Amino acid sequence: MNTTAAQFPYPWQRCKIVHLVRHGQAMHNVEGDINREALLSPHLFDAELSPLGLHQVGKLREDVHASGLLKRIELVITSPLYRTMQTAFGVFGSTESNEDAGVNCPKIMAVELCRDRMGVRPCDMRRRVSECQALFPSIDFSMMDGEEDNMWNPDFRESEEEMAARMGLLMNWLWTRPEQEIVIVSHGIMLQHILYRLGNDCHQSVRTALCKRFDNCELRSVVIVDKR
Repeated sequence: MNTTAAQFPYPWQRCKIVHLVRHGQAMHNVEGDINREALLSPHLFDAELSPLGLHQVGKLREDVHASGLLKRIELVITSPLYRTMQTAFGVFGSTESNEDAGVNCPKIMAVELCRDRMGVRPCDMRRRVSECQALFPSIDFSMMDGEEDNMWNPDFRESEEEMAARMGLLMNWLWTRPEQEIVIVSHGIMLQHILYRLGNDCHQSVRTALCKRFDNCELRSVVIVDKR
């Protein structure tokens, strides 16, 4: 008989609940499904949500409010690309215009580390910070690296190894935050890299289910433990 325990206790202070959200369907998803070459088109610069994507965001907002999840969220981290900020604000932000509008909504912070795979494709290049601030005045852009997008390279596409390393930096930074229940609004491939990193110690069946491809506007929740 195998008496090895499959459950382990950890202090709550060493745990974080992280809700991973992929952005709603964006126009580069629509056009890329028809023709992958369209992803190189300048007219898809910092692609916005499609009509279906906006509908998906509205539906997830309803679910988040109805479940009571919104009241538990302490911080929302978002990629600074337009489609992710639309999703983050649309789901977790306030739709009111009065001064007290954001009282019951979590802080939303734009973080460069969780943006999409960088390079070559205009849809993955971000706008100037000043433009982003004008579009989303309630989002905190204090962690942005600069006004211009100096991380995007027109000639080189970020490698899988570079993306994995970047997600490692993101998760290390996450552990410096005091909040225990956090949302990350990002891009499918980046969210998968987070889960690949976290799922190394999981049983293969758990890892397979955990790391499957994200649907647009899917919310997937995990508990992360600091074992150090």
